[in-house]
Amino acid sequence: MDNQELQRLKNKYDVIGNDPALNRALETAVAVAPTDLTVLVTGESGVGKEYIPKIIHQYSRRKNGNYFAINCGAIPEGTIDSELFGHEKGSFTGATETRKGYFEVANGGTLFLDEIGELPLASQARLLRVLQNGEFIKVGSSKVEKTDVRVVAATNVNLRYAVGQGKFREDLYYRLNAIPIYMPSLRERKDDIYLLFRKFTSDFSEKYGMNKVLLTHDAIEKLRAYRWPGNIRQLKNFTETISALESQKLSASSDKCEINGAVLESYFPTENESDLLPAKAATGNGETITSSEKQMLIKAILELKQDVEKLKAEIYENGHSADIKRPVAIPSHTDEDAEWQGQGAPVTKEDINGAKVLNIQSEPEEQNSQDDDLSLHKAGDYLIRKALEKYRGNRKLAARELGISERTLYRKLPDEYKGPKYHIK
Repeated sequence: MDNQELQRLKNKYDVIGNDPALNRALETAVAVAPTDLTVLVTGESGVGKEYIPKIIHQYSRRKNGNYFAINCGAIPEGTIDSELFGHEKGSFTGATETRKGYFEVANGGTLFLDEIGELPLASQARLLRVLQNGEFIKVGSSKVEKTDVRVVAATNVNLRYAVGQGKFREDLYYRLNAIPIYMPSLRERKDDIYLLFRKFTSDFSEKYGMNKVLLTHDAIEKLRAYRWPGNIRQLKNFTETISALESQKLSASSDKCEINGAVLESYFPTENESDLLPAKAATGNGETITSSEKQMLIKAILELKQDVEKLKAEIYENGHSADIKRPVAIPSHTDEDAEWQGQGAPVTKEDINGAKVLNIQSEPEEQNSQDDDLSLHKAGDYLIRKALEKYRGNRKLAARELGISERTLYRKLPDEYKGPKYHIK
């Protein structure tokens, strides 16, 4: 494909840029279009992967057939098989009539499966069968049907890694990847960034009758230096925001608005950690947590550590004397608690007067200053013993003093204090 043909292609599909990697992707799409080979388009979100299947369809022998673009990540897992392959009447709740799927209605045409990495494993097996021999079965049916569809898939995730993680079928990956086409990110196309900026601001000016926004040399360099994680989609939104806020209505004196680097930089999004979108971090068992969840966990751990230190300080300070005041909480009782705590009855005067004295060894009058290895478990036992001693063995009153339920107190009691003779109703 010569330069004139390539430029006509770009004009037809509104593709802006002269980057060699971009040109190579477009030329590959035109070259493979006459075949029926499956194409896998890869690249980050927002780079314009959707242009490739349109070009392939229009330059193929299927250009007069149907073309459908399906976002696999936007369809719920429970209905995606029905969407792609159709279903029979009564095959599931809500299936009030027989429905054709995309593979049936696109017969003789092209299907663009975007975000193919989000396809469930069960659906991947069905897709592999269609790609191999053109056969599929509707949901709720046992009849094998045939179709002739060209498939172009796209993804912004690393499918090879997904295969290694068991989230994507290896045989399907190699079947889809017959012809790989890579769409470069915007930071890989630095010379195209200002071209796209001018295109977007020109379109905005024409649509809303606003002045065209131009950039000084230092502003252009800042525009090129920014990393554009959202690629073309982010650049378009950025350009429209600047055009709306910095330009004014067209006047006879001027139809342009020039801004410098300082003004341009003020529109770049801040990149403080709190402003970034949550990113998934892998855990040891393959599960993931977001950065916000991680921050919450760290905060909770620090607060717990402070509470432990405070508790230790109180124990050292108070020693054997004084009750350590705790928040009073009314424990909630369930049927499970009833078998040992009397159906969760409230504390009565009789409970207080009739409390039995437990034979509890008191802690020494003074704590050894070298006892720095006092554990949280020992501290908890000490507090429970002190509370029981104060209330002469009445668990209801002791639990109330400690701010815990009677069931929790019972679980934490040493075995020698769980016998029937200490049971108080």
